[in-house]
Amino acid sequence: MQLSFRLASVVLWLTAGLAVVGSSGATAQSFPSKPITIVVPFPPAGSTDRAMRAIGQKLAESLGQPVIIDNKPGGNGFIGTMAVKQANPDGYTLLAGHAATHAINSALFSKLPYDPVRDFQPITTVMSFPSLLVVPADSPSKTVAELVALSRTRSGGLTYSSQGVGTAGHLLGAMLQAQTGGNFVHVPMKGAAAATTEVVAGRVDLLFSSYGTAAPFLRDNRLRALAIASAQRSPILPEVPTLAEVGFPGIELDYWFGVFAPAGTPDVVVQRLYQEISTAVRHPEVAKGLLAEGVQIMTLSPTQFAKLIAEDTQRLGKIVRDVGAKAD
Repeated sequence: MQLSFRLASVVLWLTAGLAVVGSSGATAQSFPSKPITIVVPFPPAGSTDRAMRAIGQKLAESLGQPVIIDNKPGGNGFIGTMAVKQANPDGYTLLAGHAATHAINSALFSKLPYDPVRDFQPITTVMSFPSLLVVPADSPSKTVAELVALSRTRSGGLTYSSQGVGTAGHLLGAMLQAQTGGNFVHVPMKGAAAATTEVVAGRVDLLFSSYGTAAPFLRDNRLRALAIASAQRSPILPEVPTLAEVGFPGIELDYWFGVFAPAGTPDVVVQRLYQEISTAVRHPEVAKGLLAEGVQIMTLSPTQFAKLIAEDTQRLGKIVRDVGAKAD
């Protein structure tokens, strides 16, 4: 009797285990079975928003399910990031994160409401881009040297807008001030579009901007590019020198963007999303649009992406500490 009970228990245990395996396999095979939401923690119209909408369209076509781009700006990206952290880890709610949310913020803030490593599963990078140093078209500064000199002589210095605290625009402005001894005052804005508008209108003196955001204003001569904050000139604007070429080496920052899932998302779902997203990014239509915005396409694997985050937490964290940037 006791032996029969034990055998029955073993059979039940094995059956339950097989049911779990079967259930997991079925889930993986059926994914996705409903719409996927990609949370963009920035306002609409910025480079990330435009890129994710193009990628999302191709992703929807390949997966056979709608892909919703949900803008949740505010709180230095915390609102959107936290929304994904708290989502079910099933692959249906993703985050368009970047170098700030998952590398820079650890050094910038004394306390984060999330852990960039523990709370998220990297899926893949999609792009990185350098920043252009731009000024209003009627700025008296025709070179970076003239801009720095003007910041030292103008009462109150010069203002520079950024896409928000901890963004590339913020850190590059802080690096410019630290290296040159110029007087530059940070004016954080809610996103790239707002930051650019302030410079175009002449209410702010300069900005480090992506080419994609600045391009319309460069074309109609409302903005002027003085230099690019990268190791090499951009093939889109070959006439614009690097900061190193005009006497300010070391002021460089290529900013990456990628897609994350909540921690605990099944690996088989992560791998499926990696394959599908990387394919969508490299689709000729999407790639052409991204390259036209001056970005570099990147599709690192989840493992490679995790390694990049670890490396940049150290590298970019050092930049934050060296320039003394703080968000709180």
